[in-house]
This record gives sequence, C-alpha cells and structure tokens, in this order.
Amino acid sequence: MNDRFLRACRREPVDRVPVWYMRQAGRYDPEYRKIKEKYSLLEICRQPELAAEVTMMPVRKLGVDAAILYSDIMNPVASIGIDFDIVKDIGPVIDNPVRSEADVDRLKPIDAERDLGHVLETIRILSRELDVPLITFAGAPFTLASYIVEGRPSKSYIRTKALMYGEPAVWHKLMGKLADMAAAYLRAHAASGAQAVQLFDSWVGALAPRDFAEFVLPHVESIFAQTADIAIPKIYFPGVSSGELLPYMKSLQADVIGLDWRVSIADGRARTGGRFAVQGNLDPYVLTAPQEVIHAKARAILDEGMREPGFIFNLGHGLFPEASLEKLKALTDYVHDYTSQKLASEVSL
Repeated sequence: MNDRFLRACRREPVDRVPVWYMRQAGRYDPEYRKIKEKYSLLEICRQPELAAEVTMMPVRKLGVDAAILYSDIMNPVASIGIDFDIVKDIGPVIDNPVRSEADVDRLKPIDAERDLGHVLETIRILSRELDVPLITFAGAPFTLASYIVEGRPSKSYIRTKALMYGEPAVWHKLMGKLADMAAAYLRAHAASGAQAVQLFDSWVGALAPRDFAEFVLPHVESIFAQTADIAIPKIYFPGVSSGELLPYMKSLQADVIGLDWRVSIADGRARTGGRFAVQGNLDPYVLTAPQEVIHAKARAILDEGMREPGFIFNLGHGLFPEASLEKLKALTDYVHDYTSQKLASEVSL
C-alpha cells in the first residue's frame, strides 16, 4: 500500500508530497466520457463494479497517491426523503424542495445499508482492489441545504439565506438533520473500508464569517465530533472563497483543511492556527497554460507546502471537462519528481 497520503494527513514524514485531484474521475478523460454516453452519473453509482472501475481509472492513468470514490454529494439525501435528479448542464434538481418547518419535519434519519448499499459495496470492492488509500466523502450541511432549499444550483442562495436569517430555528433544525445524516453516512463508509473521508462544503464561502460561525460551524463541528472515534483521517474542504472563514475552523476535530487558490498555503496554516495538515491549492484553470507555466505555479505551491510536515498537493477545486489528461499526468509526475528530489536533498543536509 502506498500510504504517503495517509502519512501526510497525520503530518508524518514522507519521501515525496502526495497528490490527488478533486473530480479526478471525470469528463476530462475520454474513456470516462464514453461511459457517460451510456450511463448517467446516478446510474454509474448504482452499479458497484462500474463505479469502482471509474474510481480506479485515474489512479492507473495519473499515478496519484489516493483514490476518491466516484459518487455525488447528493446521493444520501434520497435516503432521508429528498427526491432529486442530476440534470445535464444544470446539476441537482430537487422535486420536493425544503421551504418550511413541515418540510424539515418530514425528513427521516438515513438508512445507509438499506438505501445506499450500492455505495457501500463499491467501497468494499475498492478496499480490496486499490493499492492507494480510498477517500470517500459527504456533502456538508450548508452546501446540501443550498440545493435542497433552492431546488437547484444557485449563485445568490436567496432562498437559503432567507430561511437562515428569517427562520433561524427551522434553519438549525434542518442543518442538524443534515449533519446527523452526513455523520452516519461517513461512519458507514469507514465500516465498509474507507481509509479517509472528506466533507465537501463547496459553497459555504458565500457566507460572511459571523454568519458561518453562527449558522453553520456548530453543525460542521457536530459531524466531526460524531465521527471522532473513527481512526481514519478526516478532511474538511470549505470550498471556494472561504479564506476569511478559516480562523473559525480551529475547533474542528479534523485532520486536514483543504484550501482553495485564493489563500496561500502559509496563510491557510496561519489562519487555522497550525492545527491541521493542509491540502491544495492550484487554480484548476492553470491547467489551460503551457506545461512550463503549470510547473512553475505548482513549484511555488510545493515550496510553500513543504516548509512544514502535513501537505497534500491538490487543486483548489475540482477538475473541469476541458482539462488535458496529458497535462495532468505530467503535473503528477512533476510533483512527485520535484518533491522527492527536494526532500532527499534536505535529508542529506
């Protein structure tokens, strides 16, 4: 087992910086695009053998140090009573949005074994087949709420914020249910063989810091508290434009904080009090540049990340469909080669 990723999560020494990419199983890969011509995302998720194969494809092609489960953050909400579909060029579309206390009250506890057995079976397959750690994930309460309250993706989050500001008791009831769902889902992942878990809060950067502290942070804390006894690394990724929220995360019982590209690795460590390993944070669209520019941008991040133990190279958000498989493979090789040489030279000194 290549355990560099796990060691970096624990801030232990590594011989090279581990690397993986958010959305590394995705539409930039021609082989994956052919699969998507036959099956939707949700149809792939419901076929454990196929979902496992899609998860493993980028590990073989790119040589990354971790696999991330092919799934979607919306999958578990079906178990609590939310009807949705993933619509092409739109994203999650909710048939029964949550807009009132009655809507919140009808949400039931998750039953992962009954409703999400296909996801758990995929994890079990991957735990047998992979020679790198498997990361699984859940959506964080605010990001999930932004879909199930709005009814679809939003840029303004107007309905979400209206509920948050206008009916705070209802808001906290909803967030509490989503937090309990996420914690139970991640516990089921760990029991099925996941070796690390990531909580995606992709859109929480839309909030002011004080609102994050009041309306969101207690529920994120709850998820990590409920999973504190699970002895695997836990990652919180607060998504894009979240740099101003980082100082509020010092209380989290997490191991790693993911950073987007708007805050440096050094600032991210400082703002979180040096309590966590850090993961990030190349702007994904740097991958549109010539290879020498990509390497230069990556090198600056790597030099900063290697100043302290506990650094995982990643993008500051997910891969986009137009990304080049060849450039991504070259970047992975560069991260490994550059950091192994630099770390070896530091040891020799």
